[in-house]
Amino acid sequence: MEVLREKVEEEEEAEREEQVERPSRPEKMTKLLRKEATTLTPEMLRDMERKLSEIKVPVPGETLTSDTIDIATLPLSYRINTPKEEQLLQVADNFSRQYSHLCPDRVPLLLYPLNECEVPKFLSTTIRPTLMPYPELYNWDSCAQFVSDFLTMVPLPDPLKPVIHEEKRAPPKKYAIKPPRDLISRFEKEQETKRQEEIKIAEEKRRREEEERIMEAEKAPPDPLHGLRVHCWVLVLSGKREVPESFFIDPFTARSYSTQDGHFLGIESLWNHKNYWVNMQDCWNGCKDLVFDLGDPVRWEYLLLGTDKPHLLTTDDDDDGVNDDDDDVENLGKEVEEKSFDMPYSWVEQIEISPEAFETRCPNGKKVIQYKRAKLEKWAPYLNSNGLVCRLTTYEDLECTNVLEIKEWYQNREDMLELKHMNKTTGLNTDYFKPGHPQALRVHSYKSMLPENDRAMEFYESARVDGLIKREETPKTMTEYFRGRPDFLSYRHIDFGPRVKKLTLNSAESNPRPMVKITERFRRNPAKPADEDVAERVFLTMEERIQLRYHCRDDHITASKREFLRRTEVDSKGNKIIMTPDMCISFEVEPMEHTKKLLYQYEAMMKLKNEEKLSRHQAWESELEVLEILKLREEEEEGNVLTISIYDTKRNEKSKEYREAMERVMQEEHLRQMETQLDYLAPFLAQLPPGEKLTRWQAVRLKDECLSDFKQRLIDKANLIQARFEKETQELQKKQQWYQENQVTLTPEDEDLYLSYCSQAMFRIRILEQRLNRHKELAPLKYLALEEKLYKDPRLVELLKVFA
Repeated sequence: MEVLREKVEEEEEAEREEQVERPSRPEKMTKLLRKEATTLTPEMLRDMERKLSEIKVPVPGETLTSDTIDIATLPLSYRINTPKEEQLLQVADNFSRQYSHLCPDRVPLLLYPLNECEVPKFLSTTIRPTLMPYPELYNWDSCAQFVSDFLTMVPLPDPLKPVIHEEKRAPPKKYAIKPPRDLISRFEKEQETKRQEEIKIAEEKRRREEEERIMEAEKAPPDPLHGLRVHCWVLVLSGKREVPESFFIDPFTARSYSTQDGHFLGIESLWNHKNYWVNMQDCWNGCKDLVFDLGDPVRWEYLLLGTDKPHLLTTDDDDDGVNDDDDDVENLGKEVEEKSFDMPYSWVEQIEISPEAFETRCPNGKKVIQYKRAKLEKWAPYLNSNGLVCRLTTYEDLECTNVLEIKEWYQNREDMLELKHMNKTTGLNTDYFKPGHPQALRVHSYKSMLPENDRAMEFYESARVDGLIKREETPKTMTEYFRGRPDFLSYRHIDFGPRVKKLTLNSAESNPRPMVKITERFRRNPAKPADEDVAERVFLTMEERIQLRYHCRDDHITASKREFLRRTEVDSKGNKIIMTPDMCISFEVEPMEHTKKLLYQYEAMMKLKNEEKLSRHQAWESELEVLEILKLREEEEEGNVLTISIYDTKRNEKSKEYREAMERVMQEEHLRQMETQLDYLAPFLAQLPPGEKLTRWQAVRLKDECLSDFKQRLIDKANLIQARFEKETQELQKKQQWYQENQVTLTPEDEDLYLSYCSQAMFRIRILEQRLNRHKELAPLKYLALEEKLYKDPRLVELLKVFA
């Protein structure tokens, strides 16, 4: 004990010397398990044990509340401790007493809490590494997400924090305009104007005060227990599995944090399934300056001496110093071997997660997390009939009454719907789809599912032959964007006019909207000259005009233009109209002779007329496609059909039916084999005295009786089939005779019943006839087969050789 006291006094002097450099430095713990036992006498050891036993170590945390668990069903390891565990608890208790004596200002260590059976268990023994058969649990991010989904955070009750009732502020006074007087004068108008200005100023001031009040209310109140709260998280050390640097994982949110993150204020201890370490470093700057070298006994004091502890990261200078004292190292190694104590095996059962539990994830398949102005809801797959697995609702106020937007995530839907975003402020709904939709739909934004309204559709262009990537629609326009088309079309815009009223019901199919203007744009075709490559063409259908704009050359600043006046091919008298110069107005940057000829202009105009018909037809098809997509989306939303994997034997009905059919076939095959394996001599052998050896005469009698009995069974079966055949025939004859007698008075329903009965009766008669003929053919063969079996039976073969 004197050596321990001298060591403590030396450390106190060293701390007082370093007080100038670092005023707030925690006491440093000495190496507890590296004391040389040869320097202590038995009297000193008894004195030390007596003084250490007088130190009372407070138990950290609160007593766990007993859950509704039947302790009798738990394994024996939960209710008792093995001798090695008891020894470990004594080591931990001794370690805790020394720690409380040397570091009285620090929080008591959490070493051996009580388990479900109120039995103290060392903390490291509660961890049992288990390899799970799910690939999602091999990586830290998906494993942490699974754990966070399964856990439900319940804050610990803090008795040091009393319940504070916030005082409700009185609502601000509202200003109201006084009613005007009956008499109106100029002075009153001026006063009313001033009053309105004062009201506006007061309203603006009230609005600013309300915003400040809301901002003040949203601020988190100061935490009186800042830095004192207890929390556990996961530390992933660098080195293995290509982890470049150490990081933290919060088990409740599945988020990763750097060890330099300011949210973590300090670490009291670390543990795994092999050892327990106490942090001896100063946490005045949080965890930013901590060195996670668990092999350094100065920074991390370990509980158990063992050879599997992390190695100390040494430098070259340290290596030189170590090599100087070989004898000390050898002695230290011998001492470690003598004092090493392995961690007992874990007392908990191996983790077993069934596929159903792994898929359910959240408790009871549902979990709700309330955030500030938001609510997150999670469901297990296939729990909702529409495939909904997650919903995020954001609110405008802190009371979560006014909804701003809703995001819903889906899985396993046949229509490939992945995300639905609903903005309650603007009324805009946006649906996102995975690849595989029947219409190659990727995004659908709309305010109403009715046709001819504002909407936008985006498509997977690789799944469409026309290269359409986006379509925007308004009540009067439609715009389409293309990519990768062989005709280099990239843009089409259609302007619609008012629909002509008809007596029938108006619809896009029966009464399409008239197209007033069609604008198409093309990308540059490198195979054509710029003056002949159309960049934009406009079909003015009502004005019967076609406008063309060509691509601009690289060395020019203007592009060529051409406009055609599309007239009727015949006049009022029926005469054919020829091409005239005034029907084509052109502006060419570099005029050419062949473009001025009327024949060239006529051929160009006729080609444009055909292309105009094609563009109008494609625009009409686009309208029909929009109607088809809207109808399909309504059916998909009403049906909510979910896809089921062929490997999911629990939900896949087809696979389940096939499996049941295979089981029935196997069971029938098993019964058939059992029948064939029946002992046909057992009934006859039972008539003989037990244990008596068969004689030749008895063997012959057994054979004859067995064959005679089998023959009688074949005859009985034939008679039974013949009786059923005759019965069905007689009933059919009676029914036919009844029909002949009452044919005149029968109703059509009675005739249909009669015909149906005759059809079924003839089917039964035909089947019975086939069975009877087949039985007659197979009966002799079966008799001969049984006779051969009897002659080859090992119990009769020796006795029947003479008769074979």
